[in-house]
Amino acid sequence: MRGTSLSSNMRQLAYACGLFILGSNIFALPAAAAPENGLTGNWARDDGVVQMVIAPCGGALCATNTEVKDPSGEQRVGDRLVLKLTPLSSSVFQGQAYDVRRQKTYKMTLTVQGTTLHVTGCVLLGIVCKGADWTRIK
Repeated sequence: MRGTSLSSNMRQLAYACGLFILGSNIFALPAAAAPENGLTGNWARDDGVVQMVIAPCGGALCATNTEVKDPSGEQRVGDRLVLKLTPLSSSVFQGQAYDVRRQKTYKMTLTVQGTTLHVTGCVLLGIVCKGADWTRIK
């Protein structure tokens, strides 16, 4: 890990889960493949610190921070994850998220249940994982 501590990796993973989520290449799940009540839309992390929008961007889906209540932290408005996801069902998506600013890739699983989105992200070959819940907002 060349000078990167485990706690630093955990902070970065927490950021990725916080930003969400939700892919890693420019090629990803097309917007048309997302179910009507699926991933796209506005979401607020359950701790109230971050809001994001998941929307088509090019041929991918992107999760972009639209509001950050603590700008002194690691997350910033405009931070973006490019999502490369495979639907496992109409409500479960699995794949990778590429963090554009940090140039890091995370393994991700996203599950939509009603107005709740649960995101799990992993680093270190899937050994270290962290999750976050989001609520759909208007």
